[in-house]
Amino acid sequence: MSVSDTLQGAMPTSPSAGIRALARFGFAAKGTVYALMGALALLAATGQQEGQTADKKQAVQSLQSLPGGSILLGLIAFGLLGYIAWRLVQAFSDTENKGSDAKGLARRVGYAASGLVYASLAWYAGQLAFSGSADSGNGKETLTAKVLGWPGGEWLVMLAGIATIGVGLYQLYQAYSGKFHKNVQGSDIPAGQQNTVYRLGQVGYTARGVVLGIVGYFFVQAGLQSRAEATGSTDQAFDLLASMGPVVLGVVALGLLAYGIYMLVQAKYPVLKI
Repeated sequence: MSVSDTLQGAMPTSPSAGIRALARFGFAAKGTVYALMGALALLAATGQQEGQTADKKQAVQSLQSLPGGSILLGLIAFGLLGYIAWRLVQAFSDTENKGSDAKGLARRVGYAASGLVYASLAWYAGQLAFSGSADSGNGKETLTAKVLGWPGGEWLVMLAGIATIGVGLYQLYQAYSGKFHKNVQGSDIPAGQQNTVYRLGQVGYTARGVVLGIVGYFFVQAGLQSRAEATGSTDQAFDLLASMGPVVLGVVALGLLAYGIYMLVQAKYPVLKI
């Protein structure tokens, strides 16, 4: 399923239709990044590419060597900006009707944070698309080093790690409660494919939860050790999984690939409350 096929007919005809189109571009871009990341990790698990896995930026960079790579990178950058815009609309317009009490505001802040976390990746993809090069330094490690220099910085880093672990656990909850599927218009999916799509989502959300849990653990360790170098990205999470054996890495890689495909399905059959 290609991004262009997924988004066919999504061109906006009104402001709300424009937001829907941005959201669909966003889901497709996010799905493409995760599918690439999972595919590269799967190659590493099977002994290809010298066992090297990839984080989100490295997965995006892999598009550069393909025919039309700059165009693909530009689409990824635009799509991720669309995803950010959709999450901000959810947060500020309260499209999910979460309300303005403490719990509702927390959920809405979570929507905004979920979008803004992709800002650096969108910038990175855009730089690659338009200039052919970009700074791929470890932004997490640099930011962690700054925070560790603040009074109580170790606690802040550990809290960030605990929050990330919490998000990972929530992904697992979504996977096994089936709540993840509320964002896909399941009735529009061909009857023979509905169960397959549901299982793809379950596997995908599970794998994403595992990876986020590991990344959160790295943040906790960075805070405990007061050492920014202990911070780890998805790439380091893959390395930890690989140390448990190629089968473990391969299973999680397949899960992330499934998550990417599920995001592409969500781009085609979204539930958008606007």
